[in-house]
Amino acid sequence: MASTVFERNRPAESVVEHALQGTAHSVFWRDDLPAALTPDRPPLRGAHDADLVVVGGGYSGLWTALLATERMPGARIAVVEAQRVGWAASGRNGGFCEASLTHGHQNGMSRWPDEMPLLERLGHENLDAIEAAGAKYGMDFQFERTGVLSPALEQHELPWLHEMRDEAIADGDEHIVFLDQDAARAQVNSPTYLGAIWDKKEGMLHPARFAAELARVAEERGVVIFERSRVSGLDTSADGVEVITDGGRVRARQAVLATNVFPSLLKRNRLMTVPVYDYVLMTEPLSDAQMAEIGWQGRQGIGDMANQFHYYRLTKDNRILFGGYDAIYHYGRKVRAEYENRPQSWRRLAEHFFTTFPQLEGLRFTHQWAGAIDTSTQFTAFFGTARRGRVAYAAGFTGLGVASTRFAAEVMLDLLGGVENERTGLRMVRRRPLPFPPEPAAAIGINATRRSLDKADHNEGRRDLLLRTLDALGLGFDS
Repeated sequence: MASTVFERNRPAESVVEHALQGTAHSVFWRDDLPAALTPDRPPLRGAHDADLVVVGGGYSGLWTALLATERMPGARIAVVEAQRVGWAASGRNGGFCEASLTHGHQNGMSRWPDEMPLLERLGHENLDAIEAAGAKYGMDFQFERTGVLSPALEQHELPWLHEMRDEAIADGDEHIVFLDQDAARAQVNSPTYLGAIWDKKEGMLHPARFAAELARVAEERGVVIFERSRVSGLDTSADGVEVITDGGRVRARQAVLATNVFPSLLKRNRLMTVPVYDYVLMTEPLSDAQMAEIGWQGRQGIGDMANQFHYYRLTKDNRILFGGYDAIYHYGRKVRAEYENRPQSWRRLAEHFFTTFPQLEGLRFTHQWAGAIDTSTQFTAFFGTARRGRVAYAAGFTGLGVASTRFAAEVMLDLLGGVENERTGLRMVRRRPLPFPPEPAAAIGINATRRSLDKADHNEGRRDLLLRTLDALGLGFDS
């Protein structure tokens, strides 16, 4: 098989070792939060009454609580979080805030082609609402409407850029810009770039600040948030819903489950997602001279075109976050702290970083971390209700949920309220995807698929029999 650009242009081992020396195993975004945004909220103790209880203090749960205060003025709303607000994916992700509700145009077209014009309009309106929320509520989550750059790194990826350009022209989408090799490198000076598509409408933000600010504003509007309170039970035997922890309980008329990658409190959803681990590095701040070497004046988010892709972006103080490529599933679909420590993934990312930016040799990484992505078989969120309509849920965002969690919150509140509108009429909302099989079939299938995706990257993008079969069954990944 052919080698990739990262295999053909490996940096010296000493460069990688120097860069990783002394790197802290810690999430930069959470370390970067000011103390004022990390209050020590109490755990749930005793019995409480509410109109709505939300399980999960990430984006989905916090948006639900905040939007519920607008829909139901004066309602009693409680959020119950097992760790700290934004502790899991909401505080660890890359901060790409994209309009797509379907994990990319192609994935949506393969599943809901007739609904894609509506889905794309709703996605853009949702992204605009997130940007507007900053001014509306006085939130600072470092939002930048920089767009996202998708570079081709191999010759076989260039036709994919041309297809994207042609589709944008046909749709009259002026936000999509095709860049040839010189134009791409003028935007970001990487010798790996052969061309790129620049989608100018997307945004970037500070993930942990986003969660912290949502929590702050929700509390200012009367929401009560309990932290360090793992929910162990969901009782609907009487009227309403009772959420139970070791230390207390919340009785409410309705509940929202926003637990995402963690095991669902509903038996029907236990096989609907699997946790896939993603790994990230963060550099020290770049000097002015280093920034001049790489350009990147547009500050776009970047995600390359490979099946096993990298994503990277600049922080406010000009650090580079560099993540992706390895996506690791562990037998048993568990979420465990030990899975977050994988030195070989961070080493591989460091090698790929210096292949991407060889002019930054000598730069060091300050932080390394990992997190679990809640992956569904349709690669985007699914929705539903349970317990005679008293409980609503959304999960399965598959790594592109920063913006779409707000849309999910709207959907869940619609479903609880019995609202019929454009959102609840979507087939994406009304129909559940296929579940993953139980073990050992899940591990065998997921890891075989990952090997086939790697093989395709080494074989000019050609998909083998397994990938073609998954495509035919509607289980193929195409972001």
